[in-house]
Amino acid sequence: MVKIGNIDLGEFPLLLAPMEDVSDPPFRAVCKDNGADLMYTEFISSEGLIRDAIKSRKKLDIFEYERPVGIQIFGGDEDAMALATQIVDAVNPDLVDINFGCPVKKVVCKGAGAGVLKDIKLMVRLTEAVVKSTKLPVTVKTRLGWDENSKNVEEVALRLQDVGIAALSIHGRTRAQMYKGEADWTLIGKIKNNPAIKIPIFGNGDIDSPEKALEYKNKYGVDGIMIGRAAIGYPWIFNEIKYFMLTGKHLPTPTLKQRIEVCKKHLTKSVEWKGEGLGVLEMRRHYTHYFKGLESFKPFRTKLVTINSFNEILDVLDEVNSFYSEKMAVLN
Repeated sequence: MVKIGNIDLGEFPLLLAPMEDVSDPPFRAVCKDNGADLMYTEFISSEGLIRDAIKSRKKLDIFEYERPVGIQIFGGDEDAMALATQIVDAVNPDLVDINFGCPVKKVVCKGAGAGVLKDIKLMVRLTEAVVKSTKLPVTVKTRLGWDENSKNVEEVALRLQDVGIAALSIHGRTRAQMYKGEADWTLIGKIKNNPAIKIPIFGNGDIDSPEKALEYKNKYGVDGIMIGRAAIGYPWIFNEIKYFMLTGKHLPTPTLKQRIEVCKKHLTKSVEWKGEGLGVLEMRRHYTHYFKGLESFKPFRTKLVTINSFNEILDVLDEVNSFYSEKMAVLN
């Protein structure tokens, strides 16, 4: 069994990666329904929390049905990270996660996210400040290093374990790679198989099929896998991987009706949490993913990304169902 502190995650947990502008409560709800074992909030600025910025505070929203759930914070200042941790603590998540992996320029420029990879001593101090500010388990998400010439994650893993983190998730790319090229899991496997490492190690990067998940599990010996982009518009991936690992067989791919049902639930939760205007607007980025591969979908997509009414969008989704059901009936 894999445990983070007292949180039991089962034999081989599948984690939903924290993704900015994606991993909000509505998205987490459909991933939880479909087999995600541990989820995280979008990353939250420690400075934003301290300033009481509305957007940062809103990201602290977690719900009972999501548990276990972690709140992820980032920042480059020890005092700010310690104070932000205390604010997070009050919301009572299951764990606190530190983002040392975000490669986006506006984060890195502030000496946060993957920017900290250039300074291991600072990374250790920031982590220690968080660990000392909470009784909750603290985990870290990071990358292999800043660039090809500074892959320092082996040292990072040992140093952060020493200051008390309870688990480490590693994305198999450097900051310089951003999300390009292939993720290299070699160092992830090396860390997991280092006898000095006692904490769970989760691998992240490029897992987009049950076959790949099983291959990487066997090849690198990680304690679990973190899935990010492959779950966008396709939350079924978690249960598909679990079923394949258990049986060696594939679950049937979701039917159009199932895709529409999950998309409707995602939209409904989005509107409930954000209000109709913002909920409808921010859902637009998901439709292409939910209906990927459908022929002649463009006119429907145009409607979905231009209509501002929740009820009208539900009507369009019903139209999609009718149109393709009739098309299938003709073909059969």
